[in-house]
Amino acid sequence: MLNHPELVREATRDRVLASMAALGYVRNEAARHLRSGSTRTLAMIVLDAWNPFFADVARGVEDIAVAQGWTVLLANSHRSTEREALYLREFAERRVAGLLVSPHADLAASLQALRRGGIESVLLDARASDPEGLSVSVDDVEGGRLAASHLLGLGHREIAFGGDPATVSHVRDRLEGVRVALRDAGLPGDVSVLPAPDLTVEGGAEVGRQILGLPQSRRPTALFAASDLVAMGALHELVRAGWKVPEDISIVGYDDNAFAEHVLIPLTTVRQPAYEMGRVATEMLLGRLEGRPITPNHLIFQPELVVRESTRVLDQ
Repeated sequence: MLNHPELVREATRDRVLASMAALGYVRNEAARHLRSGSTRTLAMIVLDAWNPFFADVARGVEDIAVAQGWTVLLANSHRSTEREALYLREFAERRVAGLLVSPHADLAASLQALRRGGIESVLLDARASDPEGLSVSVDDVEGGRLAASHLLGLGHREIAFGGDPATVSHVRDRLEGVRVALRDAGLPGDVSVLPAPDLTVEGGAEVGRQILGLPQSRRPTALFAASDLVAMGALHELVRAGWKVPEDISIVGYDDNAFAEHVLIPLTTVRQPAYEMGRVATEMLLGRLEGRPITPNHLIFQPELVVRESTRVLDQ
């Protein structure tokens, strides 16, 4: 009766529904999907659910999915390879129709195996190495170039980079963009790298402490942080120590998250179109599930520099 209520007389249907309500009956969707072999469920695995960037991506995913009658499950890998693998297995066992994954490890082989089993996927904020795969990403090298070019245009030459390129590919690409800008300006491509333990406010505070610990002769006049959260943490630590931003140091972030414009000193940053990335990735995934051709398979968005009050022309 639940699958085809139109085939049941109205009086009978009303009695059955009343009994279900009285008993607290909940339909067993898992059993139904085991019989049909498919679901109307998508799953999303993000690197860091606490990062506002991924919250904006998730909003884009959910808005498109729900509008088309799909449910979205969300998991946070917390940059853990083991947790990421656990969620991939769990969602495969739940027979989700498709996955949207911001990967920590190289998932090419795993996602190919899932596709052979009928589960399609899209990589978020990363480029798929599989030519048949789908991915949505941002040109992070260009983003880093934009940030450094802005600071160079303001007269800064002693530019520090806050982030750990050894552990995160996005950070590595953003640092490469800084080096590109320096070379384009005819300057040495070396830049002072101040490692952040992670892309969080706490990681940014550590970057701020590293700046404070430098001798006067080596202190940068500008900081490009690998994320807005790192920028905010560094800014807070420096202001607590009596520094003025941007008078003593200019700071640029990356993401343009929801807080960047509303902190005490509005943050100059490189905007990633997070919501649009989630929206487009979901449209690509649903298109693949419906058998429509997807062109291009790998979509790369361009970042945008947003200038606010945390940067200024360097006093000579």
